[in-house]
Amino acid sequence: MNYDGVSPDDLAERVGCRELICLAAVSSTLDVIHELAGEGAPGGLVVLADEQVHGRGRQGRGWYSPKGLGIWLGYLYRPPAPLETGVLALRVGLLVARAVSVVGAAPRIKWPNDILLADRKLAGVLCEARAERDESWVAIGIGMNVHGPLPSEFAWSATALDEHRPGVTRVQVLEELVPSLNALSPAPMLELLEHEELARYDWLRDRALSDPVPGVARGVDRDGALLVETPNGIERLVAGSVVVARGGEQQAGRVSSEE
Repeated sequence: MNYDGVSPDDLAERVGCRELICLAAVSSTLDVIHELAGEGAPGGLVVLADEQVHGRGRQGRGWYSPKGLGIWLGYLYRPPAPLETGVLALRVGLLVARAVSVVGAAPRIKWPNDILLADRKLAGVLCEARAERDESWVAIGIGMNVHGPLPSEFAWSATALDEHRPGVTRVQVLEELVPSLNALSPAPMLELLEHEELARYDWLRDRALSDPVPGVARGVDRDGALLVETPNGIERLVAGSVVVARGGEQQAGRVSSEE
């Protein structure tokens, strides 16, 4: 099928993709990537769906993926050695943030895998590692709301890119995003420049948290762990979700519980 009027072959050339598949509707692009990876598909394969019937996020949550309104992308990554998916999700999040910045918006990254615009969720990243026989791979899923308006039940917490950058297209974003995916670093830790860039995009930094541990977010280390300042010192969160306490930004050096 064509994608926003562009044929798969032309789109693959425009985004510098080794192999690209466009599908009208799928359960999840991650499911398609895993299936094709198990059949020996090469790294760098991109699967784009116009609609996901059962799009998913972290911890089994659903992802609203309507027809024609967003980028629902699966990418097959075959790193040379097993890679911590938390680091990889942050690395991919940086690539998504860069692409959004290039098309004219001002994104932020919320640990561990969300990209925000104006404090609302724009996109999410999910990385699933699998191994079968002598092969291993990571299915990278990226979901981005491009065209709004979103339904009222989502609009309070989510946003679409064209609400901030009118006229933007899915293809424009893909032209920035896919080439960077093809150059993904296999480094097991965030590289120094990546770490510095993440700090500039970091939405959580200096915000008070109420869960899973009360404290103030103090950035992300190079292993991808969130650093939380508590009355008992710095704690490292390596996975899971966080809840921001009511009350907004906290002054440096002060730790307060939820109001």
